Amino acid sequence: MAGSEQNGGKSGGEGLSSEGKQALRALPAIHLILEQLAAIREGEHIAPSVLANAAREALENARSRILAGDATEHCLARLSDEALAQARRNSRPFHQRVINATGIVLHTNLGRAPLAQVAIDAALNVARYGNLEFDLVSGKRGKRLGGVGPLLAQLLGAQAGTAVNNCAGATVLVLRALCGGREVIVSRGQLVEIGGSFRLPEIFKVAGVKLVEVGATNISRIEDYERAITTETAALLRVHTANYRVMGHTESPGAAPLAKLARAHGLWFIDDVGSGALQTAGKVGFETEPDPRAGLSAGAHITLMSGDKLLGGPQAGLVAGDLDLIHKLEKDPLFRALRLDKMTLAALEATLRLHLDPERAWKEIPALAMLGTPVDDLERRARIWASLIEGSQGLQDVLVLAEKSPVGGGSLPGQDLPTWVVALRALKQSDDQLSASLRVQQPPIISRVQDGRVLLDPRTVQGTEEAEMLDGVKKALAGH
Repeated sequence: MAGSEQNGGKSGGEGLSSEGKQALRALPAIHLILEQLAAIREGEHIAPSVLANAAREALENARSRILAGDATEHCLARLSDEALAQARRNSRPFHQRVINATGIVLHTNLGRAPLAQVAIDAALNVARYGNLEFDLVSGKRGKRLGGVGPLLAQLLGAQAGTAVNNCAGATVLVLRALCGGREVIVSRGQLVEIGGSFRLPEIFKVAGVKLVEVGATNISRIEDYERAITTETAALLRVHTANYRVMGHTESPGAAPLAKLARAHGLWFIDDVGSGALQTAGKVGFETEPDPRAGLSAGAHITLMSGDKLLGGPQAGLVAGDLDLIHKLEKDPLFRALRLDKMTLAALEATLRLHLDPERAWKEIPALAMLGTPVDDLERRARIWASLIEGSQGLQDVLVLAEKSPVGGGSLPGQDLPTWVVALRALKQSDDQLSASLRVQQPPIISRVQDGRVLLDPRTVQGTEEAEMLDGVKKALAGH
């Protein structure tokens, strides 16, 4: 027996027309919807609780529509379809693979650098059991950083290397372990704010270190550092301003004079280079980011950099330098709280091994390969895409345009990438609506919206993704 009393109690239909009251009474019971979807649930492995919640939501939505005066028939088939669609949405994982058609190579909100295939394979290889802290030769407990540490030291020309969960974590660890309770001198022009509105002074506070600012926003001289040194000073810190550029009348001391000053006063010189540019971006026409090897060779005791930017690996904070200092970091209690998991370590090791062969790194690390893609290749692909999209249902017009896009991830600021894009306008959807339609495709397609059009940039779309992206674009234009 169907009826509103079986679907949540009172109808709440006072003042409704007789047709409305009849529609409420005619709503199917929830068990009928679940029976209708039983076979589909088994085939798609949708959890029973998810399907039950979706069925309740479908009934509640139908009831609300009826109370609002909707005279449309709310039959069992319709409500079953609505419940199934909602259950499918609720069953999708929050974290999904997306197609990045923005052209922004190191898109922070999309996970920055996509991993090389060998890094993906390495992570999957240890996803079950792996020798994370087990020495296969001796059969005894081994070192968690036994793969990454020596590789990092080799690549950077350092005595030792280690890694934690991100570069901010590495900064906190280094400051706390080496300088806790003392002063560290930094140029005012380097007091950066990193992602999530965290600022360097806040990092200092968390690490239990006193920040001493020297110089001005645009000018810092070695004399400024020297005058600020006291008996409480532990280190000099240089921070690369990775996500912005100060232009015009600027000056700041390089690694060599800072290292010389630090060593003359028995202080540490810590060099935070940011993006981890082991391969020079000058190869593809960019002004180069700081080379982490340069600071160490100039006398830095410790250098820090990110793993997921221009290095092209997983999120990590990499530290290399003097052996005794690296040991001190790894013995600090905070190191355990910041340590990397087995899959990240495996992917990071595989990425570092690619960097042993620079030519291979530029080919196989996606972030580097995308940066080095010739503009002519991008134009050719954009024109092919446009020809395949032209004539699609719901399309108003499609253009191929020369454009620019940032590198992203706080890397190479002010140095935009020349590119070519496919620019779309839909007949019945605004630019924002079309962009939203692309995001609900499977897999979701992330685009840029600019000047009333939706832009698709081939730079960040891998060849294996083209067919499903174009299919998704056609479905989005058609309103599916």
